[in-house]
Amino acid sequence: MDLLILGGTAWLGRELSAIALDRGHAVTCIARGTSGGVAEGARFIAADRDSYDFADIAADSFDAIIELTWQPGQCGDALRALAGRAKHWTFVSSCSVYASHRDVDGDESAELLAATSALRAEMSEYGEAKVACEVATRGFVGDRLLLVRPGLIGGSGDMSDRAGAWVARCAGFPDESLMVPDSLDLVTQVIDVRDLAKWAVGAIENGLTGTFDAVGPQMSLGDWIALARQVAGHSGEVRAVDPSWLIEQGVSEFMGPESLTMWLHDPEWRGFMARTGAAAMWAGLTHTPRAALMQDLLEWETFCGLYRERRSGLSIERECELQSW
Repeated sequence: MDLLILGGTAWLGRELSAIALDRGHAVTCIARGTSGGVAEGARFIAADRDSYDFADIAADSFDAIIELTWQPGQCGDALRALAGRAKHWTFVSSCSVYASHRDVDGDESAELLAATSALRAEMSEYGEAKVACEVATRGFVGDRLLLVRPGLIGGSGDMSDRAGAWVARCAGFPDESLMVPDSLDLVTQVIDVRDLAKWAVGAIENGLTGTFDAVGPQMSLGDWIALARQVAGHSGEVRAVDPSWLIEQGVSEFMGPESLTMWLHDPEWRGFMARTGAAAMWAGLTHTPRAALMQDLLEWETFCGLYRERRSGLSIERECELQSW
């Protein structure tokens, strides 16, 4: 199979290309290349997608194309140039496209956000921008489209620091008291990046079309933290703290600096990491055991440095300050 990946140097794109190459497919990646290199064996075309005209591949056709962008202008340019030159098209969207995240066990039939009209969207419009890309892709590709909506992705190579924050905290300070939000029944889910990539490549090989939420198995936040403690060997006390008080103290939810990752206090977001995922599992998606994923996260976090400044997660200094109140 001749596969074109529009992307391929960042985390998920590189996993997709590596798995496709391992399965004997020819892979071409078009990307800026600022996020890293392509998988060994892939053909790389360096390009700024905001101005690229696809002249380098004007004479090429492909068995399948995978598009990863969230920018509607880039998506539209690629569709106009390439939609007629691929037998199968995959657009990697996001569960952020849904208009509401209040209900647990939502599926692909849920209402979407309104698409942005911007060709170059701001990060605050990420969900709306992905919707715009979905709409455009459906219009050009029709019944050749596989639409994948991942939830929170974790695993080796994750630069967002979200899924690995708890196990890193437990490993870095195994004897210290661990502060957790007193909302440990909150449902969470993380999909292993390799599970996602393997499933997507297999789906493309089989010509699968349709729309699928690609999410991990549901697990309570309390069970996730307990598993992180077990894998990391944390023996310190666990202190559950009033979530409303944490919000008052400026602790961020879910991601970002000085946050408690994977925690969502706002009831309007209770279903954000609690989608059913049944359709993708019916279509062959399988999940790495959670203990194995947690071990991979710990190894990755250790490689990156347990005491580094994090993109997501609460610093030990801030945690100690809050625990002293």
